[in-house]
Amino acid sequence: MEDRFDATPAPDGVNRPWVYSRLSGAELREALRRMVRIRRFEEAAEDSYIRGLSYGTMHLSIGQEATAVGVCAPLSDADYITSTHRGHGHCIAKGAELKPMFAEFLGRETGYCKGRGGSMHIADPGRGNLGANGIVGGGLPIAVGAALSAKRRGSNAVAVAFFGDGANNEGAFHEALNLASIWRLPVVFVCENNQYAMSTAISRSTAAVNVADRASAYSMPAEIVDGNSFAAVAEASFRATDRARAGDGPTLIEAKTYRTRGHSRSDRNRYRSREEIESWKARDPIDAFEAELLAFGLASAEEIAAINAEARADMAAAIEFALASPTPDPAELTRDVYSPA
Repeated sequence: MEDRFDATPAPDGVNRPWVYSRLSGAELREALRRMVRIRRFEEAAEDSYIRGLSYGTMHLSIGQEATAVGVCAPLSDADYITSTHRGHGHCIAKGAELKPMFAEFLGRETGYCKGRGGSMHIADPGRGNLGANGIVGGGLPIAVGAALSAKRRGSNAVAVAFFGDGANNEGAFHEALNLASIWRLPVVFVCENNQYAMSTAISRSTAAVNVADRASAYSMPAEIVDGNSFAAVAEASFRATDRARAGDGPTLIEAKTYRTRGHSRSDRNRYRSREEIESWKARDPIDAFEAELLAFGLASAEEIAAINAEARADMAAAIEFALASPTPDPAELTRDVYSPA
């Protein structure tokens, strides 16, 4: 199976992606706003780590913003997502606010998880974000469970499981796809194929040419899309979620993208060349989306400038809020921890 980037013509005959007709101008500008907010959050997270303001490590998704926001374009708060250790973008794409999110990143009491989750475990259940997961592939069976719940309750909700290319060799991946297909569950599996699992290229770890090739073993459709194109990802997500809501079962989407930063802060990038990184930076998803919105008359230069200025101001306010927030009280270590008596 070769890479097949979708080129479906727009339904109104205009030479533009059809998703630009399905979404309003306001919704498209909101999508750009979320992509820019993801980038500003990631840059602030990186800066805080360098300055010694955050603890542990972190995994940045700079360069992957179109995948997160494109996938979430058809979703509402009633739909679910499960995320990964590289999950800041998914959280913001699903509508999270920057202040409690950055507070959580810094381990503060005002964070989404009261400072207990940190970078790899941010959750926002009120918006359907069931949480990031530090276990590779750990979110896949959770999404299947959420989809089963939605189906049993007669809900119209869809569950989306984000995972990286490294997770496609985990047993949880195969078990989740198999069960979802058998029960025709309303779940969409989204592989963010950023080419590397830590420092190992996918060509050295996966026998299949594409992760999407594996969907045929579980009798489900698959799509391969340009993960740096908001339109391509959003169109695939609309097709998959429409199919799931109609009761036709799961879909696997493989979004081919790239992280321009290392796997984590300890990664020195010795396994890939500067030329490779720069070639992907030239395909920056935010720059490409802004150019398309301008070209199709869906946003003005002034509106785009305002979106960027707002994101910078909101991120500065989030940092100030987080730094002014209290750290958790050690005396309350077991608060919100549940176990059998």
